[in-house]
Order: sequence, then C-alpha cells, then structure tokens
Amino acid sequence: MTTSDEPRVTIDAEGIACPAPIPEDQRVILGHGSGGQLSNALMRDVLAPALGTASPGGPLNDAAVVDVPAGRLAFTTDSFVVSPIRFPGGDIGELAVNGTLNDLAMMGAQPLAISLAYVIEEGLPLEELRLITVSAAEAASRAGARIVTGDTKVVGRGAADRLFVNTAGIGVVPEGVAPAADRAQPGDAVIVSGPIGLHGVAIMSVREGLEFEVEIASDTQALNGLVSAILAVEPDVHVLRDPTRGGLSSALNEIAGTSRVGMVLDEPAIPIPGPVRAACEFLGLDPLHVANEGKLVAIVPAVSAEAVLAAMRALPEGAEAARIGEVVADHPGMVTIRTLVGSERIVDMLVGEQLPRIC
Repeated sequence: MTTSDEPRVTIDAEGIACPAPIPEDQRVILGHGSGGQLSNALMRDVLAPALGTASPGGPLNDAAVVDVPAGRLAFTTDSFVVSPIRFPGGDIGELAVNGTLNDLAMMGAQPLAISLAYVIEEGLPLEELRLITVSAAEAASRAGARIVTGDTKVVGRGAADRLFVNTAGIGVVPEGVAPAADRAQPGDAVIVSGPIGLHGVAIMSVREGLEFEVEIASDTQALNGLVSAILAVEPDVHVLRDPTRGGLSSALNEIAGTSRVGMVLDEPAIPIPGPVRAACEFLGLDPLHVANEGKLVAIVPAVSAEAVLAAMRALPEGAEAARIGEVVADHPGMVTIRTLVGSERIVDMLVGEQLPRIC
C-alpha cells in the first residue's frame, strides 16, 4: 500500500520509472508556504473554515478595509511563542487573540479588527493547526471582535518551534477615557480582577510534569467586557494594565516608576490560589512574579473603588476582584507590601527570565 510518505512510481513513454511526490494532506510541508496551489488549499480547506464567523467572507485581498467610527483609535501588535502550543486552559491561538484584545482594552478601547499571522514549522499536523485556528476564531467571537486579515509563512524543520503567531489589533477609545501608566496618583486604590499566577503555573506544570490535586488551568480570557463595565461606573480610570510576563510585581513597579509614586500592597488581600501558592513554594518562586493572561490591574480614584469592585464582581471574569493596596506619595518608584506578620518589604520587579516561551 502506498502511503502519503512514499513516492508514487510512474512510467514515462520510454518505460523509465521516476518518482512523483504525492502531496501531503495531513501535515504542513514547505509547499504550503509557496504561494501556489498548496498555499491556496491551506487557506481554503483549513484556515478559512476554521475562522468561521470571526472572519468576514469575501475575496482574498492584500489588506482589509475597516469602517472606523468617529473617535480615537488604539493600535497594538504582539507575537506569541508559547511552549507547549496547547496547554491546560487554552492554546496559542486563543492566547494570541486574547492577548491582543487585552492590550487594546488596557487603553480603554473596544476592539474593531484583528490580524492573525502564522509562522509554521514544517511537519505541524494540519488538524492541530485547524484546531488552534478555531480557538482563535472563537476567542474573537466571544469578545465581539473580527479577524479581518492574516498571513502564513512556512519554515523548515528546526527553524521554529512548531508555530509562532503574530497579531495586531485596532479598537476605538471612548471620548473622555484615557488610562495611562503615568496617571497613578497618591490616594488611588489598586484593584486586581482575580486570582493571580494561574497561567505561569499551568505552563510550568506541563513542562515539568508536575501534578496537583486540582488541575491548574491558564486564565487566558478577553477583558474588554470587564473594562467596559469598569468605565461605565468610573470613566476616569487612571491606569489599566494586564500583568502578563513579570507578573503583578513587574506591572505595578512599571506603573510606580512611570507615575513617580509609591505603592503599598496588603499581602492578605492579594488573591493567590492555594495550588499556585503551593507550586511556587515547591519551586522557590514568588507568586507576584508569575505570569497571568486573563487578569487586569485597575488604579482608580479611592472614592469610586467600591463601585468599580461591584461592577467587576458582577461579571464572571471579575467575580473575585479585590482591592489589594493604595498609591502613596512616599518612596516614589517603589512598591512595598505589608506582610501577614505586620512587617513591610520591598516588592521588586522580576530579574531575568523566570520561565521562557510563556506567551
């Protein structure tokens, strides 16, 4: 029996046998990046059907034309190189779309359009590529976003680690909304939208073969709906930030340094799931340094903190939101934490790379 990995032997007019390759229909090959028939088949048979309702139909042009309402635009771009590309709670496709949506949301924007581009290593199963694309499409649809354009490139075996994803996104920022890293003010409340450390520990558990009594899944999710709820009760949110690489500590230190203010956190108030805390103790990590992919930090005027918390807790993605500290005029550029025993210590930014290839 001839398989897809074996050459088919044909006989020419002179009776000379010569091999003719059978096109691979299960895995990505270099020909899928040629721009020819295989490239068209990849889009027609694998990617376009997987994108579904998240991507408008129509001719395959070189760019998308997007109707833009009046107002200010937010624009972002990002690349994703997570390993493994499928992990508890998600995959690289969903992660890429959610990450782009969240970068827009941290500027107060609601998404209009997203691009999705792949760098694919030869040998990646087409079915796996299809499933990852379905995840990306479903993530966009859940957030009310559209994937309007994209690209594929194929590289040889060993030139990439299975699949790299690049995204870009545009969104509209409502009038009067202007969160920025330099707007934190003394007296502001520091709020986190839920338990921290889940994404980093989920990736680490897969890589290191760690098992816990309860499965730890990534928290990857879009946050534009949560941001919309926050802005409905407090349009003048001073800062929004998603604490991804470097975790909560790095995000807060960046804000403190940019705004030239200090911050004091309350350790018992920070929501750290028990399995995350146990894993970090076992591995010698600080949960405040562990990456998140579905959480945000909001720095808001203290007078509106309770209203913001109530609005966040009314949504699933903010159900466990907590006020974890305050912005102070003392020690500008420094974040400290009041510990369980009543002492106070400095919360440093992450130094070096705690866990490479995480997003």
